[in-house]
Amino acid sequence: MPLQRDQIQQFVVTAAQMRAIEGRVFAAGMPATALMEKVGGLISHWLQQRYSAPRTVGVLVGPGHNGGDALVVARELHFRGYDLRVYCPFSRQKELTATHAAYVASLGIPLSTAIESLQNCDLYLDGLFGFGLERPLETAIAAAVNQVNQWGQPVISLDLPSGLHTDSGEVLGTAMRATHTLCLGLWKRGLLQDHALEFIGEAELIDFDLPLQDIQAVLGEAPVLRRITTASAIAALPFSRPLATHKYQMGHLLLIAGSQQYLGAAILAGLAARATGVGLLSLAVPASLKSTVLSHLPDALVIDCPETTTGAIALDPALITAIQGGKYSAIACGPGITAQAVTAVEAVIPCPCPLVLDADALTILATLDRVSWLAARPGFTVLTPRSRRV
Repeated sequence: MPLQRDQIQQFVVTAAQMRAIEGRVFAAGMPATALMEKVGGLISHWLQQRYSAPRTVGVLVGPGHNGGDALVVARELHFRGYDLRVYCPFSRQKELTATHAAYVASLGIPLSTAIESLQNCDLYLDGLFGFGLERPLETAIAAAVNQVNQWGQPVISLDLPSGLHTDSGEVLGTAMRATHTLCLGLWKRGLLQDHALEFIGEAELIDFDLPLQDIQAVLGEAPVLRRITTASAIAALPFSRPLATHKYQMGHLLLIAGSQQYLGAAILAGLAARATGVGLLSLAVPASLKSTVLSHLPDALVIDCPETTTGAIALDPALITAIQGGKYSAIACGPGITAQAVTAVEAVIPCPCPLVLDADALTILATLDRVSWLAARPGFTVLTPRSRRV
């Protein structure tokens, strides 16, 4: 099925994939300068909407097209009455970026190789590095990034905060601590990693209309990794039910949740599962929790499971057989099970149905270093890390 424009917020790419998509666009005849003008215009509009009163803006310009985007923004803000100061520390730049730098200088906008020239600005535009950075920032650039961080003013980073690895989100020595990150075109995988969250601030996608056929050509018709958006999460909830139906036709969900330590997690997850409108809800919990869970969810099929000495759930062989034999329409595992419920996570990975891994299940998966298991799963998998920023 062809990809749809309203799915653009869900796509997640690596640096190599983004490079391949842009390569197709340029090969088809899109001039790089036209694309840079479009991106710069969208960012300029965003900044004017967010910071409407003309202000003093410090712009940090890198050697590549990320720096070129920043220079286009600097030019547009200058024409609209903003006071611009540009930090341009690289003597060698891509041709298009160097052309924009020359024009910005001709407008009387000061360009400097000293980061101190940007002191006392009201906000900063970080255009040092976009996607593809793979090595630590050079000493002088790292010092400039740290200086901007110390000034404590709002920072808007283009694509990714400079210093973050595109794919892993790792900090390459140091990184810009952005107030906002304007991700360009498609979401970069590094922005979804937990260790990147303290650097990206509030993240927003700037869609500059990459052709869907080029995205699909690189990612495939069913991209392996997608973001869950608010819209996509609630689009089908509660499940629409025909006038003539019964619970056995509306799906059977198995929820594995809770422990002696986290009884509330099982109850809250069960209530949320019930609210989806699923036909049957089976809730597997440690045996000691069964009566309490039933008092809150009398319509659920509560399965009392063995438990470890620490109060964590341990699945019995019959339930494991049912899980791996395809009894359930979908399985969710993780809320409140604690990091000791290793056997539960190991048991659900081979299940043939859709699988949601949440909370402690993600911790167990990472601790065991078994993320590679997900690629071999027969059904699709939903991961729900706790992030409010992207």
